[in-house]
Amino acid sequence: MSTVRYIVDDVADSVDFYVSKLGFEVEMQVPAFASLVHGDLTLWLAGPRASASRPMLDGAVPSPGGWSRFVLIVDDLQALVSKLTEDGVVFKNDIVENQGRRQILCADPSGNVIEFQQPA
Repeated sequence: MSTVRYIVDDVADSVDFYVSKLGFEVEMQVPAFASLVHGDLTLWLAGPRASASRPMLDGAVPSPGGWSRFVLIVDDLQALVSKLTEDGVVFKNDIVENQGRRQILCADPSGNVIEFQQPA
């Protein structure tokens, strides 16, 4: 099992996105933090008031976004993209194919990247 932490702007909005659009289940949720599960992945969502959002010793403040991401393996990428597009999810690129693998990126409401990949 893997655990990934994302810094988010709004915990409730992020929980809604991951549950309603991507099929995650809520393990625990409070205003500043949520723990979600999808298969063997646990996703921690830390809002602005969470301990993970406190400034570092050098004054840097953790913020959402960037290019680090987790990957969800799917059976039918085109069908998923069609469904999510209908649900209002905006993708960062078109489906890319490489040696039979297909992949695409979207972002959660805070700008954190999620990759979907269909194996060859």
